[in-house]
Amino acid sequence: MRKIYLIPVFLLLGARFSFSQTTGAKDSMVYVCPPCGGGSCDQIAFDKPGKCPHCGMELTKISLVDFKKQLALKPLTVCFYLQDGVEVLDLAGPMEVFSVAGFNYFTVSKTDKPIRSQGVLFITPDFTIANAPPADILVVLGGNTSPAVIDSTVINWIKSQKPHLQYYMSVCTGAFILGRAGILDNLTATTYHLAIDDLAKEFPKTKVLANTRFVDNGTVITTAGISAGIDGALHLVEKLRGRLYAQGVAATMEYDKWVPDQGLVINPGE
Repeated sequence: MRKIYLIPVFLLLGARFSFSQTTGAKDSMVYVCPPCGGGSCDQIAFDKPGKCPHCGMELTKISLVDFKKQLALKPLTVCFYLQDGVEVLDLAGPMEVFSVAGFNYFTVSKTDKPIRSQGVLFITPDFTIANAPPADILVVLGGNTSPAVIDSTVINWIKSQKPHLQYYMSVCTGAFILGRAGILDNLTATTYHLAIDDLAKEFPKTKVLANTRFVDNGTVITTAGISAGIDGALHLVEKLRGRLYAQGVAATMEYDKWVPDQGLVINPGE
């Protein structure tokens, strides 16, 4: 019979964990559910391989020490800034990654009016730039970036988030928004393949690379076009939670195209 080790929710609040395991060895291995967005699945460990009885995902092997460290990590909050004409997959791809990874997230726009994404999908933002709470990660997106790039109020808000942010991330032509805010000055970046030359011309202080899935400068990450936002988000999850965890997220999403080292990491230690 397979043993189940439960970590009670009240222990999560205090970041202290206890397991009903018999060995007590620090290097003992357990089998856990990959990140699946199911909540309770991520708090259960088993002593044998198999499938999670809650969600059906194949269990992965991890050391008990690493599992306890993983549970102790504070969930990060991701803010997605939206503008009219935003690309649907620029938003939906990274949002799915961060959701499965167990991160908190919300959407923000200049006003509380519904955003029309690509003229087909209406999205009502959770907050405006006047009342948005602080976040750990700010993601700006491509599509029609003109409403944000030419709006000094929006650009100044993006600049003002820097003191409490851990990371800025752009997807596709969202790089133009970060560029206008000065976030890309003296950094290396990438963007949608048809906008590479325009980004380099408009922001001469930025080294712009083509044929690169994402560029990680340490605290600023830019990605290539549209679907590359999924890769950039998975890279950030890997950076924060480890490769095994990010691979679990990709497996849950059935995203079998992820190549972890396909991007460029400028400052691997940050």
